[in-house]
Amino acid sequence: MTPAPTLSSLPAQPVPASPLIDSFGRQIRYLRLSVTDRCDLRCVYCMKAQPEFLPKADLLTLEELEQVAGAFIDRGITKIRITGGEPLVRRDVVTLIERLGRRLGQDGGLDELTLTTNATQLPRFADRLAAAGLRRINVSLDTLDPVRFSRLTRGGKLTDTLAGIEAAAAAGLKVKINAVALKGENEDVLPDLIAWAHGQGHDITLIEVMPVGDVGADRADQFLPLSAVRDRLLQRWTLTPLTETTGGPARYHRIAETGGKLGLITPLTGNFCAGCNRVRLTCTGQLHACLGQDGAVDLRRALREGGLEGLNRAINQAVADKPEAHDFDVRPGAEPSVTRHMAITGG
Repeated sequence: MTPAPTLSSLPAQPVPASPLIDSFGRQIRYLRLSVTDRCDLRCVYCMKAQPEFLPKADLLTLEELEQVAGAFIDRGITKIRITGGEPLVRRDVVTLIERLGRRLGQDGGLDELTLTTNATQLPRFADRLAAAGLRRINVSLDTLDPVRFSRLTRGGKLTDTLAGIEAAAAAGLKVKINAVALKGENEDVLPDLIAWAHGQGHDITLIEVMPVGDVGADRADQFLPLSAVRDRLLQRWTLTPLTETTGGPARYHRIAETGGKLGLITPLTGNFCAGCNRVRLTCTGQLHACLGQDGAVDLRRALREGGLEGLNRAINQAVADKPEAHDFDVRPGAEPSVTRHMAITGG
């Protein structure tokens, strides 16, 4: 097998003329780039208690991840989110982020580079991330109760995540909290979590649990519709819908009493597929044009066997095959809508 290119040996990439537009007229501008399936937590809605992680040899190298990201930028991608697993547990991943940060700005083609993290590694890396050009990050946090946090993450320490959030804020990074709404687990403490986040100056987004991968639980037992959560919040606060967007699927509201912004992501109760502008690349190079479908195109093979030309052909195929909508199903006893775990897909 031909050795993978090094960061210093990657050739300059020509800019293909065609933007990425799917068969439904949606222009793809947002790449979610997973760098690892590994994580230092074991969240109950993300993976099994004892996950089988991929062999490291199966992963794209950092050099290949940069080359694929560059190809997408040259095709009109303007936003990249680094995901995992927990992206910051991958060795030298900040070097990749720093190199992608050089593409920020009008000349580089990239408008925004962001990160989704559980924050445990941020005390080590927040300053470098800010220096690389990141301006905001998403932090996964589902409760402020240390006991519940440990249960939901299967052994995690709330203090580690809170320390990471503090480090990010100190480095000048804008923090947005992401919380998955879980029936019987955190529905009663979501208002307190929202109030805390806004009190700290952080926006917060609530997310409906998605039936992605077998996590050893019935998704119907976890699913809490955000329509019900919103109704409860309206009994306490005044929510005003906002028209702004950050390029993702959240619908935002301003809470008058806290002054903060609340996002709601509703893949099950409020389908948002008509405006989908996203594709997801797994750490093994599988490009998923839809989170809720199993179909994928192998960019790792395309790159290694066909170089940049082969890579662009494969990207064209994936975008052309992007489905109109996902098919999530959380009825009791239903099989996962897709077989891969969220940690493999990229959260």
